[in-house]
Amino acid sequence: MTERLVNVHHSKLFYMNNSSGHTFHIPVMGLGYTIDTPVKVARFGISSVISIIQDHLIEQIRAFHCHKSGEEYIPISSRDIDHRAKRITAYLNLVQRIVNKQMEELKTLPFEEGNELDKYFHLLPDSAPLKRLYLQMTRSVGHQKEIMQNELRKLICPGSIDVNIMTKLNNSNYTAEGEMLPMEYDDAVSALRGYAKSNLMSSIIFSAGLNPRLYSFLEEFPDFYPDSNGHIKKNIILKVSDFRSAFIQGKFLAKKGLWVSEFRVESGLNCGGHAFPTQGYLLGPILEEFKLRKEALQTEMHDLYSNALISKKNHHPSKQKQIRITVQGGIGTFKEDQFLRNYYNLDGTGWGSPFLLVPEVTNVDKETLLALSQAKQEDYFLSDASPLETPFNNFRKSSSETQRKNRIAKNRAGSPCYLKFLSSNTEFTKQPICVSSREYQEKKLKQLGKRDLTKEEYSEEFEKITGKDCLCEGLSVSVLLQNHIPDPHKLKAVNICPGPNLAYFSKISSLKEMVGHIYGKQNLSNSVYRPHVFVNELKMYADYLRDQMQKCSRNVSNKQLTYFNAFQTNLIDGISYYKTLINRMGLEWDDKMAKMQEQLEALKSSILEMEFSSPIVAS
Repeated sequence: MTERLVNVHHSKLFYMNNSSGHTFHIPVMGLGYTIDTPVKVARFGISSVISIIQDHLIEQIRAFHCHKSGEEYIPISSRDIDHRAKRITAYLNLVQRIVNKQMEELKTLPFEEGNELDKYFHLLPDSAPLKRLYLQMTRSVGHQKEIMQNELRKLICPGSIDVNIMTKLNNSNYTAEGEMLPMEYDDAVSALRGYAKSNLMSSIIFSAGLNPRLYSFLEEFPDFYPDSNGHIKKNIILKVSDFRSAFIQGKFLAKKGLWVSEFRVESGLNCGGHAFPTQGYLLGPILEEFKLRKEALQTEMHDLYSNALISKKNHHPSKQKQIRITVQGGIGTFKEDQFLRNYYNLDGTGWGSPFLLVPEVTNVDKETLLALSQAKQEDYFLSDASPLETPFNNFRKSSSETQRKNRIAKNRAGSPCYLKFLSSNTEFTKQPICVSSREYQEKKLKQLGKRDLTKEEYSEEFEKITGKDCLCEGLSVSVLLQNHIPDPHKLKAVNICPGPNLAYFSKISSLKEMVGHIYGKQNLSNSVYRPHVFVNELKMYADYLRDQMQKCSRNVSNKQLTYFNAFQTNLIDGISYYKTLINRMGLEWDDKMAKMQEQLEALKSSILEMEFSSPIVAS
């Protein structure tokens, strides 16, 4: 009977794509904060994401982990024309070897309280089939217990080692003589090639929208196509902010015979790093649309996908392929996580910023870690610091923000630009330079001084120019400081980009504690009052709309007026949706329903009061 039960569990688990059973993943954070997170958590069945855009940092971390694991480190010189892709491939293969070794060692451990094998099972949610089988084993005795322990060792699997590419970061590169290299050496394309040539069986996550040229390069690599068994070695995940984006991008790739295995829905504003605000479309209504239209999306994509594979004379699936829908951005409690997964039929959630307070998981230097643990709500703000001209979630107490202000005070605005990953401006130069660089800001400020502006106008333009900060170094240096890795440029200012949701967490925690919080076994929330995740996001959108209206209050065009009107209408429609939703939330929300109703009414009034001289009226 025991063997039959084990086999049933065995088949069920492998039907679940060989997943350990965790319901969350750890998204990419910055450039260095999660650069080696798989080495820390994959052996416990937890999936996480590495940024692969900064190859200089990747090479430094590869050297560090080679030495730490006893492997020979063979440098890949930047003089190699394809050094970027080669460094990424070498690093990802190293991470894969380290995780494989960890798993081999894990499987040899005895089932003893306190060791890593025991930790693997205790971290799982109680709902996971593997956890239930483990608990059944603990109640068994003798030969039956031994059989079940052997089966459990066979069933454990690592979390996925996924990678992220921000599609906007696809700058061209040049030879030492200043000649532009072919586009296959562009930043994002090189990173894609580096991943495609690695040994990983995982997923690549594309964020920041459709990049047709980059997506077209996917067709060159067989790992993104199904084999004779229908298995795809390397899956594609798209991070999206709404259903329309998912629909357009999913169909674009399906027509090329490329399957999107997951749409990772992220809040436009309630997230870490770069924010991509929707036109007032809120997370709840967006998820509702995915819930209602997922099957239609899946069917249409599958038809295009199958036809494309047939035309390419490639293996094509006999059964309709499935897509996963997950959500991330601002989730902070077990009840919120559980409600989102259950009500919207989601396949998982992403928990990012809270893990910045978990030294076992992310690379946050001691000074920044302490500042985060003592931070107030007002220390987290949406800034214009990114050279990409995209809103950027920032932290007022970061050493990078302090350094930026000190440089301005010394009339040395801007940063030395060594890495040039965000160089895109050609206003003053033939080759693109970065708008956060000292070179650009000095030229721009000199130009500003020649304009006939009022004091108020000058101050506003000055802040726009000098508000840009260096993200290439700032989002990388923390991992170097934390691991005592020397920085060739001797820079120490840390830029960190947590989502505003981190304001509700203050405790520096262990992996066990944070996972316990996610699964409702303990509570790591601080004493700061926390509205529901939907209300939090709504307030952010209301604040964002107000701020955008104020910025152009002196000179608003008809186009902007139309935009603001549509934005306001979408927010009001979202509030109506939430009022209806409250009644479906279940008894566990009784203590918050009345308060949520009050907050929605207050925000509705505030939003409707926003107007120029000609009122913007929601339809």
